[in-house]
Amino acid sequence: MTARPEQPAPTEHEGHTTMNHTPQPLLVDGAQPLSAETVQALNARCDQAEDSGTGAPLVLRVTGAPATAVTAPLPLVNKWERALRRLERLDVPTVALADGDCGGTALEALLATDLRIATPATRLLPAVGTDGANATDGANGANGANGTDGTDGTDGTDGTDGANGVWPGMALYRLVNQAGAAATRRNVLFGTAIPAERALALHLLDQLADDPSAALASAADRLTATVGAGLAIRRQLMHDATTVSFEEALGRHLAACDRLLRQAAAEVAR
Repeated sequence: MTARPEQPAPTEHEGHTTMNHTPQPLLVDGAQPLSAETVQALNARCDQAEDSGTGAPLVLRVTGAPATAVTAPLPLVNKWERALRRLERLDVPTVALADGDCGGTALEALLATDLRIATPATRLLPAVGTDGANATDGANGANGANGTDGTDGTDGTDGTDGANGVWPGMALYRLVNQAGAAATRRNVLFGTAIPAERALALHLLDQLADDPSAALASAADRLTATVGAGLAIRRQLMHDATTVSFEEALGRHLAACDRLLRQAAAEVAR
């Protein structure tokens, strides 16, 4: 019988409960412009996750949103998307700990993870405007649906600040793919924020907690139980279910079944 990799165990670290073998979360700051260093840092964490053999989850800390309209060279965006795609295909669980406004790279990284724990103050900002990251009052516009600052205003539910920009990446694709076009229509079209409670209801977030790090520690057993059990295959089949036809998915499911059966037979033969 093949020995299972050493499993992370809860421990105390810097005032928060975390897991052994788990490095400090990588900060993805959406307030900062996309850079080669950001891409390199994410790829380095993927390398570390693949090479460690511990099965410890890859943890990101995401926060921040662009203050101005975003521009980025397409080759760099392409490299960033490849890094995110790699994150989505790792054979270890991936986690995002979110706080505050999350837009730009922070939102994209969050949407590429398996488990998302956020503070109640978190807001998801799907688009970037020319005058700021997003309508600052977003979906919580306090001046009424039809007032000058309401549906048609600049600070209300459908405020137009943030509606003029499009993040140069796949954030909108992931957002709509995961929560649905109807549920995110106003946010996508008008750049309004998605508050934490709304994001939780849409399953864009999995849990709200005042201390996301402590909440992650309490989920350690559930996460590590997935290690070595075809996590990457299940994740890919799940993604395929919303993007490919039944006939195309059938072939991929059969291929996955064949792979798992071969692995099981090989383990029995050892």
